[in-house]
Amino acid sequence: LSEHKYFYTGVQMPEYAAPAKEIEFILFEVMNIAASSIPGYSEIDPALVAALVHEVGKISTDILLPLNAHGDTEGCRLDAGIVHTPSGFGTAFKAIRDGGWSGIDLPEIYGGQGMPYLMGTITNEIFSSGNQSLAMFQGLTHGAASAILAHGTEAQKATYLPPMVACDWTGTMNLTEPQCGTDLGLMRTKAVPQPDGSYHITGQKIFISAGDHDLAENIIHLLLARIPGGPDGIKGVSLFIVPKVMVNSDGSLGERNAVTAGKIETKMGLHGNPTCVMNYDGATGYLLGEPHKGMRAMFTMMNEARLGVGAQAIAQAEIAYQNAVYYAKDRLQGRAAYGAQNPKGPADPIIVHPDIRRALLDQKSYLEGGRALLLWGAELIDRAQRSQDEAALGLISLLTPVIKGFLTDEGYKMTVKAQQVFGGYGYIEGAGMSQFTRDARITMIYEGANGVQALDLVGRKLGQEGGRHIRAFINIATSFIDSHKGEDPQFEKTFTAPLAAALKDLQSASLFFMQHAPKDPDTVLAGSYDFMHLFGHTCMGLMWARMGLAAHKALKNDPSDAAFYKTKLTTGRYYMSRRLPATALHLRRIESGGAMVMALNETDF
Repeated sequence: LSEHKYFYTGVQMPEYAAPAKEIEFILFEVMNIAASSIPGYSEIDPALVAALVHEVGKISTDILLPLNAHGDTEGCRLDAGIVHTPSGFGTAFKAIRDGGWSGIDLPEIYGGQGMPYLMGTITNEIFSSGNQSLAMFQGLTHGAASAILAHGTEAQKATYLPPMVACDWTGTMNLTEPQCGTDLGLMRTKAVPQPDGSYHITGQKIFISAGDHDLAENIIHLLLARIPGGPDGIKGVSLFIVPKVMVNSDGSLGERNAVTAGKIETKMGLHGNPTCVMNYDGATGYLLGEPHKGMRAMFTMMNEARLGVGAQAIAQAEIAYQNAVYYAKDRLQGRAAYGAQNPKGPADPIIVHPDIRRALLDQKSYLEGGRALLLWGAELIDRAQRSQDEAALGLISLLTPVIKGFLTDEGYKMTVKAQQVFGGYGYIEGAGMSQFTRDARITMIYEGANGVQALDLVGRKLGQEGGRHIRAFINIATSFIDSHKGEDPQFEKTFTAPLAAALKDLQSASLFFMQHAPKDPDTVLAGSYDFMHLFGHTCMGLMWARMGLAAHKALKNDPSDAAFYKTKLTTGRYYMSRRLPATALHLRRIESGGAMVMALNETDF
């Protein structure tokens, strides 16, 4: 038995190790970032990545993880108008600040390190594995800072960005109201212009993550509101900067603004991060960007946040998987069908059983393929922003709902599979698996529920610019398949042929939508969720084909780490043969149309 000894203790504090080898393999052998033309990528070498992952992993394992279960149990509390975070969170958050991790990919002029967004994505995943509730304070601030960076005036940037990049001040986004979530055109919060150019903000916002807390001396709220006299609906929404504490002209803090936390929600998970009802009672705010163009500015933060949520899904599935593997190797139960593997013990470890292997391989193949997809998405953002590449911008716009929707749906399923490996202990809070599952569940809901992601994908992104971006993706995958025809029959059989079949399903589904959209929109929308998953599996197939090729070449050229590459190929073959065929099922559902979905009358439910 291994040192973890789950079998004897029943429960044990979860463990975590940053997946350094996996990250380095994707960056340098699959994506080959050393040869990238993206500005800043030439400075990313294996030594830098190894040092970054080591340091971030050490903070996550030694500082954040020990507080994860504690934060879940203690939670946050609202006392006399002050939101208190779990004990120990302040010290841990200071460790993130002091290391400069909050501004790793933000401009140096404002105190950041100026690294590519790719490095920030890696950091986000590792911190979120250790403690998603705590990592969110930094992640939300990063998104708010990015919106100010993209749309703020020079004065606004100079005032707010340095303390936000340092996380001395944190940030939020305030969209949802009691009567409107996805349909923000129903918003009621008002922003009345004042003679000095500011606005008085009145209204209530709900579901505001980190809306108030005691970890920073100021909180900068980015808030959507209506300016009286503006257009109706979503076209009349503007974005405002509303500080919790007013900022004086010299940058010092002044009086408390008229914004308060009225309530902390009681939630299924993420107990260490306060989800607040925020009341604005004539609070002073400042327009960010143009009047009535608030959604354009807010989506700078929303799109970044959606990739960040994809990283959270990977993060929770990763730590759940690592502990499921530990447990499966320790827990003794039954005998292997092919003969005793632990003859001196009373039973064999459960990892000998095929059903446990299936559960673990589902997790492992999702994690490695999903991380490759996530990091490809981060690379596309860097290419769009640093190289002003319009094609990359269009492609990541198409892929964002897939990365958010598909990865979080599947990531939650993987935490459930990890929990299932533990059997009854998985249902016991002390083992930690319940918290990973509960914390992962929100990723399917916030930053746009996954049903909305599917509608966005099919209703807006798929047909953008005449379908240019979906054609670009298909061309990328087709070029990969064509360029490796005849090279190696085994690779073609196990990787490119399954990818070609999935790609054919994706093309068939896209064509089906194009044919039915004008006359039968319900059929298109009824198939949108299946399309998001069909597309997601196809993306994973492309990632696994790329990783399989890299591993295949490595075994030929440098077999010194043969065990790693052989494991990579075996895991990839598992995904291609056992998981990727799901595209055919999703296509069949799509082609069944919308009539059955809409067949019942409202009164029949």
